[in-house]
Amino acid sequence: MQEYPTNDAAVSGAFSYKSYVFDPRPTFPFLSAVNRYWIPNSPHANDPDALTLVMAHGAGFHKEQWEATINDLQAVIDRGQEKAKIREIWAIDAPNHGDSAILNEDILKLGYEYSFPWEEYARSIHLFLSGLGTGVGVDFSGHNLVGIGHSMGTIALALSVGHYPKIRYASLIHCELMMVPEAAVKHATDVVVRGSEKRRDIWPSKEDAYRTLKARGTWKTWDDRVLRSFVEFGLRPLPTSEYPDGKGVTLKCTRHQETACYRNSTGSRRIYHSFDKFIKQVPTHLIYGAINDYLTAEIIDDVINHKTGGVQNLASLSSVSSAGHMVVQINPSELAEKIYAALVVSSKSMCFSHITPKL
Repeated sequence: MQEYPTNDAAVSGAFSYKSYVFDPRPTFPFLSAVNRYWIPNSPHANDPDALTLVMAHGAGFHKEQWEATINDLQAVIDRGQEKAKIREIWAIDAPNHGDSAILNEDILKLGYEYSFPWEEYARSIHLFLSGLGTGVGVDFSGHNLVGIGHSMGTIALALSVGHYPKIRYASLIHCELMMVPEAAVKHATDVVVRGSEKRRDIWPSKEDAYRTLKARGTWKTWDDRVLRSFVEFGLRPLPTSEYPDGKGVTLKCTRHQETACYRNSTGSRRIYHSFDKFIKQVPTHLIYGAINDYLTAEIIDDVINHKTGGVQNLASLSSVSSAGHMVVQINPSELAEKIYAALVVSSKSMCFSHITPKL
């Protein structure tokens, strides 16, 4: 029997919330768990100029990891002086992460145990936005779509542009764009593979998991809302097919599936080698953490000055203080400010594109 947990009151404040299961079968085998966030009675609910945000998470995380950023983004919009009208927000789990991992548990055993291509996440996003399946019933063809990705999610969104029918993004906002030059691929892969292979993945309870993580390493630096979200929506009860005799709780995205994502760098390398052409098709914003941890200063410099040909070819470039690669987890408040600034640019660009020149 498949589990599909609810997410009651996941987002506080002005937002309402609903979860869906998007089913593209038999064309594509993976179900997608997606969340919709919106503000009831918003004046932008049917505004053709308003933006629909589509959020993709990083490896090892899940769609609810964006919720602190979503709340803080709305707070920034409310006090901001420039327009950034939001119609609604969607967040989608990768096929082997979060609630999607539970829904796809059996399919993931059919050849995805060692290596999981990020293209599968891209294909899930594309099918969802194209309406090539059932379970959601929203026609996104009339929406002004802005993709917002973190780490692996940045590559999945970029790869989704290459599928047909074509998704027309108003812009893409990449938070810690997960691409590195060829010379750095092996080292970058080895680092995350070693870390995920050794990761603890069983705790007696969610309460124990929270206390343990709160006191450890990088977890101590996380925004508490995001850590609580990770525990609440990233863990599931035992037993599972992975641990049929287990007790307590374990990760929805199994340790093996997270590692399988890290072993596959094909999608990231594809985007790296075509990025200069890609940014000419889709206005692209880059947001990095100011702390150069996983993505070194040399890697970021290579992306900005080599692969893009200079910052002038980007829609915008910004950084978030007091955070590195885990920018969504560590500093969602300032990240929300940087996303807001990028959305203002996107909104202005669309206004200009709607102006018909006088002859």
